[in-house]
Amino acid sequence: MIDRSLNYGRNIIKEYISSEREAKVILDLGAGEGADLLIAREVNPASELHAVESYTPYVQSLKGKKINVHQLNIECDRLPFADESVDIVIANQILEHTKEIFWIFHEVTRVLKRGGKFLVGVPNLASFHNRVLLLMGQQPSSLKNNSAHVRGYTHMDIKRFVNTGFPDGYKIVRTAGSNFYPFPPAVAKPLAKLFPKMAWAIFLLIEKEKSYSGEFLNYPIEQRLETNFYLGSTTTTTTTTTTTTTN
Repeated sequence: MIDRSLNYGRNIIKEYISSEREAKVILDLGAGEGADLLIAREVNPASELHAVESYTPYVQSLKGKKINVHQLNIECDRLPFADESVDIVIANQILEHTKEIFWIFHEVTRVLKRGGKFLVGVPNLASFHNRVLLLMGQQPSSLKNNSAHVRGYTHMDIKRFVNTGFPDGYKIVRTAGSNFYPFPPAVAKPLAKLFPKMAWAIFLLIEKEKSYSGEFLNYPIEQRLETNFYLGSTTTTTTTTTTTTTN
């Protein structure tokens, strides 16, 4: 039987955070009830934990766990942190629910310290089971129109996105996979380890290597992308930090 709890890759999140034990400020986007932040607290009890979450029951649960909660919309609001003030940002199973990817990466990159890490976990459009479904003429399970997912991700596409949106600004340090449909845990775990880019979910540890000057917001303008992406209240075509709306 498939164990869907493996989709969240908690063991991978713990491994990634364990490699950053000096992190002082950790931010989780779409934190839910705080499972990943509790892992961070276990690994480094001294870390200052912050969550972006708007669902009221989750907000109350997070506050009960003494986690700082920020109720805002990551697709159009500015994160309440100064430039280069956060050590780790987590986005685990959240980016597939969002359209405004340029704004989100702009804000994450703005607040991350140089040398800071972005932990990304997303359903894998190129997973083994999705490839089989496409071969059979079926819709991939991670990108159905009657679901909450609005984006699909593969390892190569994420790499291309960060490299074109912020040239030479990010480095993918590590890649891992979790779960492997349609197999039970005893088989899924080793398969995901052996073939991470074909696992149900892919997890990337991305390091910020240089200072940021608004490149993610400039990209859609420079490329003349026809979709009306949200780029803040004031944007320019030059690589300068953009003035944005605040929550």
